[in-house]
Amino acid sequence: MEMPIPNAAVLARKDRVVARLLQVLPADAVISDVAETRAYECDALTAYKCAPMVAVLPASTQEVSDVLRICHEEGVPVVPRGSGTSLAGGALPTADCVILGVARMNDVIETDYANRIIRVQTGRTNLSVTGAVEEDGFFYAPDPSSQLACAIAGNIAMNSGGAHCLKYGVTTNNLMGVTLVQMDGTVVEIGGGYLDAGGLDLLGVICGSEGQLGVVTEATLRILHKPEGARPVLMGFDDNEVAGACVSNIIKAGVLPVAIEFMDRPCIEATEAFAGAGYPDCEALLIVEVEGSDAEIDDQLARIMEIARRHNPVELRESKSPEESARIWLGRKSAFGAMGQINDYICLDGTIPVSSLPFVLRRIGEMSAEYGLRVGNVFHAGDGNMHPLILFDANKPGDLELCEAFGAEVLKLCVEVGGCLTGEHGVGIEKRDLMHVQYNKDDLEAQMAVKDVFDPQWLLNPAKVFPLDASDARRRIEMAAQ
Repeated sequence: MEMPIPNAAVLARKDRVVARLLQVLPADAVISDVAETRAYECDALTAYKCAPMVAVLPASTQEVSDVLRICHEEGVPVVPRGSGTSLAGGALPTADCVILGVARMNDVIETDYANRIIRVQTGRTNLSVTGAVEEDGFFYAPDPSSQLACAIAGNIAMNSGGAHCLKYGVTTNNLMGVTLVQMDGTVVEIGGGYLDAGGLDLLGVICGSEGQLGVVTEATLRILHKPEGARPVLMGFDDNEVAGACVSNIIKAGVLPVAIEFMDRPCIEATEAFAGAGYPDCEALLIVEVEGSDAEIDDQLARIMEIARRHNPVELRESKSPEESARIWLGRKSAFGAMGQINDYICLDGTIPVSSLPFVLRRIGEMSAEYGLRVGNVFHAGDGNMHPLILFDANKPGDLELCEAFGAEVLKLCVEVGGCLTGEHGVGIEKRDLMHVQYNKDDLEAQMAVKDVFDPQWLLNPAKVFPLDASDARRRIEMAAQ
């Protein structure tokens, strides 16, 4: 994985940049000591590390504006950072950059139940948004597996989803408005607390832009009434492809569960050892959850289980209590941590048509044998968002590179069957050079032209998303200007 050479002119100005930042931020919000900046050397893609020149922790939109204005005037690249949970290297620093973390910006600004919205600072964690409204019978729908730690800023940057996105959509479907600070310090309001808010409809551009266009400091989010009830059913199968076919048939039947989650044997075994959820001994399992009144739940689960029985499940377990529901979900929510206990792994994120699940699962199994690396599959099956976990040994020379090559082939397969490179983790650096697989030169040029408008000097997260050979001329102009 290649990163641009640090700009020596910027590094030479470090003391001046730090002095200017201390004029607009408290001393404890500017981190420039080399040892202390190592805390920001990577995000959850830990295979690559680089300490930033400086890290800053502003606590307000005005402080973010002041920081960006200074960095703009000094020609210093800025890498925005939420909670550092990105699995795609979206917050990986360069040695000449300022990391701008939003962790101190975690207040609830406004709650409006009549219009079903909440406005928060974007350093607030995903789960704590629901925590702020659940006593009044509301919740925030997107629920990434990292929801206990991940920040709303990162959710917006990567358009994060979660287990319940099949029914409620991902971040873009639940984002109403943002306060965006541009690289020159200009603060703009986009969208608002109601549909069709005034001004240009740029939310779709901002959500998923991976910190390339500005820093989102405040967000207006849609909150929903808690459903009357919810109940999952656990299905075990003796074949991955059969489980994939069952998912496809549930979707084709017109039933809309709130979630359909898939786990295969390596993940089942790891989560059982880690969490003891009581999962069956099988090759693959599905967790299917539905919501509504008791009558609605009974009707939907009856139809879903009838479909499952046509695929000869080895176990079909419907929850009978909140405690049973919690145990059914326990293993799925623990999967990534459980897999980390048995091996180093890279967690991929590609999306495919649901109808292609059986074929793609078979090909991943074949590729696993070809590359000699085990794979654990755990993913949001209802919307085809794949999360293969490729296991490798970080201490074995060449294993990381072999793992990356295997991962690249899996993501290419996703594109070949009509899917795309990412569903919710973003492109970052992990998939940056694979963008050529999905987009031609004109496609990439159109996307980079949007960045030109928001960030003409290419100072915001400049080494991410776009292949370095495609963005080279733009980044060279930026360096020459300094």
